[in-house]
Amino acid sequence: MRLTSLLLLSALACAGTPTSDPLFSDPAIDLGHPARLWEGGFSSGGERLNAIAYEAAGAGPHPTAILLHGFPGNERNLDLAQALRRAGFNVVFFHYRGAWGSGGAFSFANVLADVHAVVEQVRDPAWAAEHRVEPSAISLVGHSMGGFAALIAGAENEAVGCIAALAAANLGGRAEAPDAGTLAATAEVLDDWLEGRIVGASGATLLAELGQEPERLDVMSHLDGLSQKPLLLVSGSRDEVVPLAALYEPLGQALRSRPRPVAALATTVLDADHSFSSRRIALAREVASFMREHCATPR
Repeated sequence: MRLTSLLLLSALACAGTPTSDPLFSDPAIDLGHPARLWEGGFSSGGERLNAIAYEAAGAGPHPTAILLHGFPGNERNLDLAQALRRAGFNVVFFHYRGAWGSGGAFSFANVLADVHAVVEQVRDPAWAAEHRVEPSAISLVGHSMGGFAALIAGAENEAVGCIAALAAANLGGRAEAPDAGTLAATAEVLDDWLEGRIVGASGATLLAELGQEPERLDVMSHLDGLSQKPLLLVSGSRDEVVPLAALYEPLGQALRSRPRPVAALATTVLDADHSFSSRRIALAREVASFMREHCATPR
């Protein structure tokens, strides 16, 4: 092993950062403070959000990532939760209102409100103490619509210190309104996705919602907030759901061209589809490496 590598490992060990590879190696077992799974719920808008938390081993407190699923949420990315836990992070996963058995009605506005509510409750002193959370090291990690939510809620919420957006969608900022035929066809597709998974919404109501707050739902309207936080953007070169030109490329270019430097911006394109089906190990490595470097210490 080269001397520089030995010095790096030594520095990480002194800083208390796990030095094992979280993709392939389990951390040492701490019988006094073991890794554990919490099953419970959070509250948003008076409704229960079904949730789980993967709690890292060790006395902590630990940096904590809130993992946000897409629409409707078939891919939960829980392999990333396990990798991040092995890297020393707690990971909180929940279902939005009206999604997969959580109470209330689904809407895009509720998704953002739910993220803010969970951030607040994870940072609550009592919850944080019980679950070994470092309240000043909270990250959002989101995929697809969850990436959209991570970007906007992360830009809006000062308590969020770090953001990772994976194949992120941009629900706002449409250049022109689609014609009636396109809207009807899109609503029909959304209705098919909703069935058995999402309640309190329809394809037509969701499309109508996009026109009500176009600026807030436009990721490109949140550059000021995004530029202040470490940000990871990962996309797939074969993504036909959210192509590179939809958000990944314009967002990266806009942040790089700002007169004030971005806190930390990393962008990666993997040879993968929208769900990164053929590159799960590579995806986990990108996320874990970025978060170890930029998201593990209190702000």
